[in-house]
Amino acid sequence: MIRVIPALLVAVILSGCHSIDVEKAVAITDVHTGWYDAGIVEGQKNKLVPSISLRLKNVAGEPIDSVQINAIFHRVNETEAWGEHFVSAINRNGLPVQAATSPIVLRSNLGYTGTQPRLQMLQNREFVDAKVDIFGKHGSRTWVKLGEYQIARQLLTQ
Repeated sequence: MIRVIPALLVAVILSGCHSIDVEKAVAITDVHTGWYDAGIVEGQKNKLVPSISLRLKNVAGEPIDSVQINAIFHRVNETEAWGEHFVSAINRNGLPVQAATSPIVLRSNLGYTGTQPRLQMLQNREFVDAKVDIFGKHGSRTWVKLGEYQIARQLLTQ
C-alpha cells in the first residue's frame, strides 16, 4: 500500500503536465505590421520602431494554456537581432478550442531616430526595411519558429 501512494501521486501530477507542439496547436492570424511612432527621444528626435500585431488561434482539438511567444526583429539581409519582445501569450487559464487571443502587440526596443518628420523618415533613401521572426513554446518545450513577417513601410500610431 505504501508503494502505491507515490506511484499514484506521480501519475496524477504527470496527467496534468502534458506538453503540446505549439506549432501544431496555434495559428497566427490577423497580422498587421508597420513602424510605430515611439515619440520624441534625445530632446528633439523622432523615433520609429518595427511593430507587429497578431492573434493566436487555438487550432488544436483541446484547450491550450501556457504559451509564450518571442518576436526577434532583424534588418532585412542581416542575421543579427535588432531587438526583441517576449510575452506570455496564453496564460494558465487557457484558450478554448477555435478561440483566438486578443491582439498581441510586439515591438522592438530598437529603431530609427531622426529630426525629419516621421513619414519622411520612412521614405529616406538610407532607410533599411525590417522583418520579424515569431517563435513560440508551450510549457518547458524548446522554442519553435511560428512565422516570419516583413515589416510594412507604414506609420503606426497605436
